Amino acid sequence: MAHIRCDFFSEALGVGTSMTVLLPDPGAAGIGMAGSGADGDPPVLYLLHGLTDDDTVWTRRTSIERYVAPLGLAVVMPQVQRSFYCDEAHGNRYWTFLSEELPEVCRSFFRLSDRREDTFVAGLSMGGYGALKWALRRPERFAAAASLSGALDVTRRRHHPTHPVDPAVWHTVWGDDPVPADDDTVGLLERSGDDRPALYVACGTEDFLYEDNVRFLDAARERDVPVTVDFGPGDHDWAYWDARISDVLAWLPLRTR
Repeated sequence: MAHIRCDFFSEALGVGTSMTVLLPDPGAAGIGMAGSGADGDPPVLYLLHGLTDDDTVWTRRTSIERYVAPLGLAVVMPQVQRSFYCDEAHGNRYWTFLSEELPEVCRSFFRLSDRREDTFVAGLSMGGYGALKWALRRPERFAAAASLSGALDVTRRRHHPTHPVDPAVWHTVWGDDPVPADDDTVGLLERSGDDRPALYVACGTEDFLYEDNVRFLDAARERDVPVTVDFGPGDHDWAYWDARISDVLAWLPLRTR
């Protein structure tokens, strides 16, 4: 894989920002590392970070580069601070950056497919929330979306008795108002149509976000929305996410397989 740390100026944010990108490399001479390449522009996975992380964290704490090497899959990991992938009430326009600017910037810098069937999104914790929100708000863009330990009932996080969102973060992102309808993943699920992408939800049963994930799945079942579910032992940690991202990659409907 080609491993690129890309620093660039964002018009949506009005400031320089960064993303980490993995690009397929057809070379297979590296010891212990497969390569894969195909004719045409490669499929792409947008892989989103959690609340306390940045765009480098997936490559530092998992084996994502090794996992995607034989798949011919590009991976784009953007930097969004502690924004919950929102246009913040008292901050910056991270939703606009993610959903509108980032895909165009990536395709202008790199050879990436823009076909829906070649485009996927996944993330962990805050990024799991961001991944499903993006997929449900822009279903025409994605073939599949996956959440690992996602904050999938974010409205409940404001006054949660044991794990509330930091009030300063909440105020920056949403101000003093309720979470808008377009930022509520449960509400988005209820309003989604038959064109939604395939959905995958994984969460460890010891995770403090487990009940949020159960509520999201209950809402999906009430509306006959198909979701691939992976609930089992695990906590809110990188041992769990490293294992589950490998499972997500095996689940993705990649046309190159």
